[in-house]
Order: sequence, then C-alpha cells, then structure tokens
Amino acid sequence: MAIANITVISHRLFYLLGIPGLENHHIWISVPFLISYIIAFLGNSLLIFIVATDHSLHEPMYIFLCMLAGVDICLSNITVPKALAIFWYNSGGISLYGCITQLFFIHSTFVAESGILLVMAFDRYVAICYPLRYTMVLTPSVIIKTSVAVFLRSVVTIFPIIFLLTRLTFCKNNLLPHTYCEHIGLAKCACASIQVNIWYGIFVLLITVVLDIILIVASYCMILHAIFHIPSQDARHKALHTCGSHICVIFLFYIPGIFTFLVQRFGKHISPHVHILMANVCMLAPPVMNPIIYGIKTKQIKSRVSYLLFQRPR
Repeated sequence: MAIANITVISHRLFYLLGIPGLENHHIWISVPFLISYIIAFLGNSLLIFIVATDHSLHEPMYIFLCMLAGVDICLSNITVPKALAIFWYNSGGISLYGCITQLFFIHSTFVAESGILLVMAFDRYVAICYPLRYTMVLTPSVIIKTSVAVFLRSVVTIFPIIFLLTRLTFCKNNLLPHTYCEHIGLAKCACASIQVNIWYGIFVLLITVVLDIILIVASYCMILHAIFHIPSQDARHKALHTCGSHICVIFLFYIPGIFTFLVQRFGKHISPHVHILMANVCMLAPPVMNPIIYGIKTKQIKSRVSYLLFQRPR
C-alpha cells in the first residue's frame, strides 16, 4: 500500500529499496554496516582529537590527515544512518529534494577525499624530493589556500548536478534499488533524455578523480625516483615508510571504486545486489580503514593512541 501511494506522487517521493534480492537478510547485513559506522566515527574522531591536542603533530601531513578524517566522518553520516533505517524499519521513503541533497553531499565528499589524497601526495613529494624547502613550500598560508581549493572544487563541480536533476520531470518507476541516492540512478527515473546528465557525470569524473589519479601516479614516480637515488639504505627505508600509509589509503580508496565502475559497465551478467554491495564497500571501507592504517603505520599517532588508551607510551 505504501508503494502504491508513492507511485501517485512519484515526482515528489522516491523509495530506496536497500539491497533487492536480499531483503530477508537485511537485518544481518545491517550488522557490518553498524559496526563499520561505529569504527569509522570513533576512529576518525580519535584521529582528529589526537592531532588537534598534540602540538607536535601540527604539521602539514597531519593537518591533511585531519581533513581526510573529517571527510570520512561526513561520508559515513550521509550514507549509513539511512541504510540502517531501511534495513531495520523498511524506511526507504525519501523526497526528491532529500534525495538530491544526499547525492550532492555523497559525490562532493567523494571528490573532496580524492583531492585530499592528491594534496597528501604533493606533501610527500615535497618532503622527500625537497626536504630542505619543505617548511618554505608548505606554509600555513599555502595549506589554507590548498584546503579551500580542494573543498571549493568539490562543491563547484557537483553543484550543477542539482540543476540537471531538478530540470527533469520524474514519471517513471520511483523505486531506487540502492541504500543511498546517486546521480544517474535518480536520473534514470526521469521521463526525458538524460544524456546531459550522463555526459556531465563523465566530465566531472575525468576532471576530478581521473586527473587526481594521474597526478598522484606522477608524484609517486618522482618520489620513487628520488628515493632510489638516496645512497643510504636506512634513509631509503625511512622515506619509503613515510609514504606507506598514504599508498595504502590511495589503493583502498581508488581500487574498489575502479573495480566497481568496471563491473557496473561490463559485468551485466552479475546480480544487481552484488553491484549494490560493492558500491557500499566503496563508501564504507575508506572511513573504516583510514584511521586504522594511519594508527598502525604512523609511529607518532600509534604512540599517542597507546598513551590515551593504556596511559603508557609504546
């Protein structure tokens, strides 16, 4: 009955179905979602707290890490609570503007995280290739301008999607087979052509994520070239270690996304619920794993966490 009522006002109300085909398992699926959400929120909040309260960590690398943690908290809060509401209470109803708002923040935080990873790659490039000029290049003014540019780019590139969606008339099926709203998924419910939406989505992907990947790869090519020309083996090992956490986070963020993109485009024979589960992994994995990776692989953070939890340095 609820779905029938929604159909009458499909241009105003949509219904997120969660993971179609696995409705009977929604309660069990909600368990890893809930655990991931708690770990992501606590882990990233702890990371921000440690950097904010420890003056020895007030360096560019840790400031960018704080930005990454903040974006991860936002991404978790945007996606997981609604997914849990669907799993627990079958509460998938969402207004058109609510759906557009959610997808705007999801896409913009995703672009912002990609931009932060690029800035962190630049930070490692300067630290390893030009160590004596590190503090002169990454001044507080440069850090602030870079941070503003990252978030401004994410908003400016995603903001037109709001107008591309609000111009459409929605008269088709208003059931969205997903746990969250996303641009093309919502656009497919429209009566008119969505070619502009599709091409703009590709354009945004190319000038943000794809461009970031190219620049990150270029940065690490120069970083590795510099590292392997260091005569001291201990110095080479130390330089590689400082990049280890960032490289892990890069792979964790981009590889699942690229794999999901390829599967969605070429894996037509794969069940829809597999696509949805993989898309959720892309959203959940970075916020959960990023603080764990930096907590394990960064000595200063690991020591500070150990002191806070056990009141003894490690």
